Amino acid sequence: MPVKKGNADVTPPRSLPLYEVLKRQIAENVMSGRWPAGMVLPSEMALAQEFRVAPGTMRRALSELTASGMLTRRRKTGTVVTGRAPDQNLDLYFRYFRLHRADGSLVSSTARNLDLFHGAPTASEKEQLKLEDGQEVVRLRRLRLVDGAAIMIETMTMPGARIPDFPKETPDVPPLIFQHLVDAYAIRITAVREELSAVMASEADRRDLGLDAPAALLRIVQTAFDQLGAPVVFAVQHGLTDDYRYVNEVHQ
Repeated sequence: MPVKKGNADVTPPRSLPLYEVLKRQIAENVMSGRWPAGMVLPSEMALAQEFRVAPGTMRRALSELTASGMLTRRRKTGTVVTGRAPDQNLDLYFRYFRLHRADGSLVSSTARNLDLFHGAPTASEKEQLKLEDGQEVVRLRRLRLVDGAAIMIETMTMPGARIPDFPKETPDVPPLIFQHLVDAYAIRITAVREELSAVMASEADRRDLGLDAPAALLRIVQTAFDQLGAPVVFAVQHGLTDDYRYVNEVHQ
């Protein structure tokens, strides 16, 4: 049964259960601000009709989003958007990068691929990804944009042996790398380690981010681990912070 996209921009993989598709579409509406905090959702029956799914499927999607903290149930009111992002949901974590504007609103970014490399790792990549001698990597360098403006430079490195047949040309690289790892290689990210610091923009950073003068950037060094605890992505991100914030929330 097809699922009405409504205001959502998600194109989910066909392998997902229907309620998971609904969760992603509803979460997109909340995370993007289309459904703001405090909004009272229509009834389950009305939503099921809007999305053209069975009421039970909609009920399960709403229940899981309520358990994650994105929605809440109120007596006499119904289902209400809380405005809280479920940070334990790594799918949303990687889609939004926990970037906020200065006013606190969440930011959704797009990626522009700059360079793609298949070959020998650097010493740091070899160490972080626990590679053996002779093993190669896939390194992707790309620009993150919000409303068409460059805000972050990102370099992602992955073990070549774990992702055979990964595209060789930048136009062929999928926009959602972590979702591609699940769909193409059954690699699911279950843990992330990050280190944050401040650095001065390099000449390459200034060129790609369109900076005319020296500037300090937020540096995020990130290692992502699969379901067996093996490191599969080593990423370094340099981002602007004048108009954006990197927010890490913990909800009990």
